[in-house]
Amino acid sequence: MSRSAVAAELVVEGRVQGVGFRSFVERRATLLGLTGYVMNLPDGRVRVYAEGPREVIDELRRHLEKGPPLARVDRVTVRWLPATGRYTSFGIRYAEFGG
Repeated sequence: MSRSAVAAELVVEGRVQGVGFRSFVERRATLLGLTGYVMNLPDGRVRVYAEGPREVIDELRRHLEKGPPLARVDRVTVRWLPATGRYTSFGIRYAEFGG
């Protein structure tokens, strides 16, 4: 990981579950060389955690704002964080939603 790496937590709101959004994010992030994960949240939003150069994460954010064809993205919020360096690739997390 380069010294210029940062991390971001991006939360995507809208119609973003059941429309192939996580696969879309995984493909884009991998192509951009980012590490981290994407997961659905119980409230219908999608959470993306990405590490890499800030300008590359910004490019991913622009892709998230469009989303795949069946998605409707209402809002993307970004919280910048220090990079941890603990991820070696980008993947989909399948969260267990407990009751």
